[in-house]
Amino acid sequence: MRQATIKRSTKETQIQLSLNLDGTGKAEIDTGVGFLNHMLELLAFHSGFDLAVSCKGDTWVDDHHSVEDIGIALGQALSEALGDKKGIVRYGNFLLPMDEALVLCAIDLSGRDTLGYQVTLPAQKVGTFDTELVKEFMLSFVRNAKACLHFQMMAGENTHHIIEAMFKGLGRALKQAVAIDPARAGETPSSKGIL
Repeated sequence: MRQATIKRSTKETQIQLSLNLDGTGKAEIDTGVGFLNHMLELLAFHSGFDLAVSCKGDTWVDDHHSVEDIGIALGQALSEALGDKKGIVRYGNFLLPMDEALVLCAIDLSGRDTLGYQVTLPAQKVGTFDTELVKEFMLSFVRNAKACLHFQMMAGENTHHIIEAMFKGLGRALKQAVAIDPARAGETPSSKGIL
């Protein structure tokens, strides 16, 4: 069963997150940050993962701690659910159009954490959400998932559309990367023999 549950409790946030890589795209999301709820629902739908997230954070300060810590918990859950990663495809990529926005997302579940972030967000806010937190979320995610993740924005004017393309693209790329390769089931997807 490729599943994991993460509980993270700090002075800033209390998070419970459950992830099932072989789900149906079911999402139960209550982060306390409305825009992040929407993005995680899209991520679950497009990855086919079942994702449940509950967060009580110090949003009276701002959304930073909640967004960052949820990224940490999601990365930890992905790493735990993948286990030894035997049999997975490992790589995934998706070029996602969202109206005028076009964003390429590519991921390697390599065991090494890197974020390539070639994205320019025109607005500092989407509603009450600070758009600089998108990069913070992705950094926290890759550091804890031990994944190499790249975003390349190829077009876009509307900040909401650009961010939505990123999360949908990540979902689609993850769906490819965690899939079991029937030709190499049980094998480590690396010429080194280890990830």
